[in-house]
Amino acid sequence: MALTVSDEILGTFVPIAVYWLYSGLYIVLDGLGMDDYRLHPKGEEVKNIVSKWTVVRGVLVQQAFQIAVSLLLFTVLGDESGTVRKQPSALVIALQFIIAMFVMDTWQYFMHRYMHINKFLYKHVHSKHHTLVVPYAFGALYNHPLEGLILDTIGGALSFLISGMTPRTGIFFFSFATIKTVDDHCGLWLPGNILHVFFSNNSAYHDIHHQLYGNKYNFSQPFFVMWDKILGTYMPYTLETRKGGGYEARPVKLNQAQQTDKTD
Repeated sequence: MALTVSDEILGTFVPIAVYWLYSGLYIVLDGLGMDDYRLHPKGEEVKNIVSKWTVVRGVLVQQAFQIAVSLLLFTVLGDESGTVRKQPSALVIALQFIIAMFVMDTWQYFMHRYMHINKFLYKHVHSKHHTLVVPYAFGALYNHPLEGLILDTIGGALSFLISGMTPRTGIFFFSFATIKTVDDHCGLWLPGNILHVFFSNNSAYHDIHHQLYGNKYNFSQPFFVMWDKILGTYMPYTLETRKGGGYEARPVKLNQAQQTDKTD
């Protein structure tokens, strides 16, 4: 008898495999020499106050929580008859993707921004992610477990439920969301990156947020920048070539943004 794996199980574990495989691709690229495409010189990684092994362990802990919640969700919502839901048309699936992207962005923007506004949550929860001043690919999900539960796991569950997608569609959606999140934290500006063609929310945009001057800006993740623009937390930037190689994301009208901070 053939061994079959349910869509629910695949939807739980495939995005995790994608996370490490896609991050691994960036590790390989880094080994080939990416100095001409870095958003920070390699020496600036000393600004990060946690080791890469600590980051790996932290991400694995978060993914363990993610697995537990995902399996619980599918157990509660599962069809005891074992019938696999029929896939809708391609048009409906595309619409479900758009709805799920909007829901995830909305949830993560407001929760992420609140974790910056609330001093207790920032100090004891969200600051863990910001120990990576110079982001890199496999640090994308390096968060406090509570943050991972609130932003990523609950945000993902809401996206899945509100969009009405099937578990099979969820495999592709969450794998895509994982790729996008890793890409946004990769710390590189690679030529020909197709994600930069379709999304303004990218590695340079998110790098601004990880810097001290951008701490109150560019909260949007992982897809669009609409909430930042609508609610006045958008920090425009230019991408400049750095002397010695690589790029630098430089905020536009930084003095004006700093003046705004003083009046908050």
